[in-house]
Amino acid sequence: MDPDFAKRIESLEPKLQALVRMKPVTYTTLPRTMPACGIYLFSEGIEHLYIGRTNRMRQRLRGHCVMSANHYSATFAFRIARRTTGRTQASYTKAGSRPELLNDAAFGLAFRDAKCRIALMDLRYVEELDSTCQALLEIYTATVLKTRYNDFENH
Repeated sequence: MDPDFAKRIESLEPKLQALVRMKPVTYTTLPRTMPACGIYLFSEGIEHLYIGRTNRMRQRLRGHCVMSANHYSATFAFRIARRTTGRTQASYTKAGSRPELLNDAAFGLAFRDAKCRIALMDLRYVEELDSTCQALLEIYTATVLKTRYNDFENH
C-alpha cells in the first residue's frame, strides 16, 4: 500500500473524533475565525443528519441556510424537501426537474422551511486541507455517523 494513502486513512478517525467533540454552533453563531477548508456536520440533538465538504467553509454554510439560496447551493435543504414531500426520485427531464419542483407550491414551502430548520441546527466542522482527505473523511464520517441525508449513489 502507498505510504501516503496509509497516512490519509490513519488520519480519518482522529479528525472524526475532533469533529464530534467540537462544541456545536449554529449558522448565526459562527465564530469570526474558522477554517476555510474541511468538512462540516449538521445535527439535531444527538442525531447527525448531513456531512459536507468544502474549500470555502463560511460561504458554503451560508449557501445551506439563507432564504435566497437556490437548489444548487442549498442541497441539504433540497434533500429534506424531497423527503418531506415524497418527491424523492431525481428526474433528468423537464417533468420532475429541480426547477419544476421549486415551482410547485408545496415543494417550494418545504424547501423554504428546510432552510430555516438547517439554520437552527447544531453545526460542527473540522479543518482538512487535502482534497483527497476531505473526500475520504466525508464518506468515512457519513458512514460511521449514519447521516441519513447523505448518499453516495450514482445518478
